[in-house]
Amino acid sequence: MTKVIYNPIFPAIDREEFLTPFDKMFDQIINTQFPEIEKQIGVKPFKGTAYPKINVYEWDTKVGVIAEIPGLSKKDLSVEVTDGVLTISGDKHKLFDVGDAKVLRRELKESSFKRQFELGEELNGKDIKAKFEDGILSIEIPKIEPEKPKTNKVKIS
Repeated sequence: MTKVIYNPIFPAIDREEFLTPFDKMFDQIINTQFPEIEKQIGVKPFKGTAYPKINVYEWDTKVGVIAEIPGLSKKDLSVEVTDGVLTISGDKHKLFDVGDAKVLRRELKESSFKRQFELGEELNGKDIKAKFEDGILSIEIPKIEPEKPKTNKVKIS
């Protein structure tokens, strides 16, 4: 059991303000250590904010993005593609009504969010499928089949 102690002298630290610099530092380290990751999977998995947390998978014919977004319904989420950029966004304000209670500890995120991924030339941004169930957003992005070289038969005279 976690004991919650109220101490008005100790300042409350906003979780988002505290963790965001660490998330950005982690993203920079990954991008520095693995510079080819964007080319290998076709998206920038560490670009932008760190919420929602995601996993990116690659198959022969598609790339999948799995995002963990608890507490929302489908109507609170948006998945869009504009100019080759996939955007996952939503709003987690007012998920719970606590009236005029004072906050003693805040770990649950209550804000709007937006996470973006550049699709690159090898992914089809027009035929994306998305499913949201039990707080898990699953997105499938099909790969574009490379064009086969066209042969133009030249008649010999």
